[in-house]
Amino acid sequence: MAVMLLTACHKDNTDNMQKAEEWDKVFPLSENVSHQKVTFRNQYGIELVGDLYMPKNDTVSQHIALAVCGPFGASKEQSSGLYAMKMAERGFVTLAFDPSFTGESAGEPRRTASPDINTEDFMAAVDFLTLRNDVDAEKIGIIGICGWGGIALNAAAIDPRIKATVASTMYDMTRVNGNGYFDADDNEEARFAARKAMAEERTKAAKSGHTTQGGGVVDPLPEDAPLFVKDYYDYYKTARGYHARSGNSNDGWHTFGCQAFANTRFLYYINEIRSAVLIMHGEKAHSRYFGECAYKYMTEGKAEGYETVRKPNPVPENKELLIIPGASHTDLYDGGFTEPEGKGVSKNLIPWDRLADFFCKNMQ
Repeated sequence: MAVMLLTACHKDNTDNMQKAEEWDKVFPLSENVSHQKVTFRNQYGIELVGDLYMPKNDTVSQHIALAVCGPFGASKEQSSGLYAMKMAERGFVTLAFDPSFTGESAGEPRRTASPDINTEDFMAAVDFLTLRNDVDAEKIGIIGICGWGGIALNAAAIDPRIKATVASTMYDMTRVNGNGYFDADDNEEARFAARKAMAEERTKAAKSGHTTQGGGVVDPLPEDAPLFVKDYYDYYKTARGYHARSGNSNDGWHTFGCQAFANTRFLYYINEIRSAVLIMHGEKAHSRYFGECAYKYMTEGKAEGYETVRKPNPVPENKELLIIPGASHTDLYDGGFTEPEGKGVSKNLIPWDRLADFFCKNMQ
């Protein structure tokens, strides 16, 4: 299964579900932003933990607000927190949150995922922002990064309260789990083999009473590792992006915790999204095809990798595809660096002002 896309690391490393009060992000706190830890619940009763970022010294009584999540398996101390803080610097009230079963948020077993529950997590974040006095409830958007880009599109398709959506360096986790990378396993035999392997893991867990972890970023890095694996390593396994509560930084996922993604298709109705959407991807990202195909399907109702043909989007004029020249997949996690492990100079490849303009333009 593609969620196990990187070689397993078997370490006894569990999440610390006690909320950390000290600053423990992989980026420094901006002097132009205030921050506080918050909690809220989704409709399943799972308590989610988030970081709320607010611009300092502005005179706006009600702000445009953004909920941010991702990458898939990461924590809010990493890329989503950086996105939230950078947008708060530009005048937005922003919420970076850990999804259910991940990081400081609740839910058992740990480090699992659900197409339904994780989509609900985004909508619960919108609930939270809607109730704040400093937020204009008619001007709420979302940002999904990596696998949460696909989840963001799914949420936007179902919840019209979401007025604008950015999917950055996105994966469609349902497509990659069901079809493999570049749809190489898009056949019944491959899917049956994957289903059989998952069934065997479930039987082992039922007999032993214990689940196992799998996936996570390979460590140590093999010399012959593909470029995209090196890309992940340079972010998750170095000071640039390592965090103790991130599954991607450590021992990965509950082995069959993402089983339902392989038998689901997220983006069936995205051709009906009337609100604004910006899909942003790196020119050199191995995942670029996810964003380009999702954009084409969203606007035209058909695309490679999507067997269903639907009607073109009724509001295509507010849909955008932005390809960032020279950027890899993880360059859009934090802007990228000129040397591995974040030791060089930042490439500043994330166009923060461009994102701010997109949200402001589409929140009129």
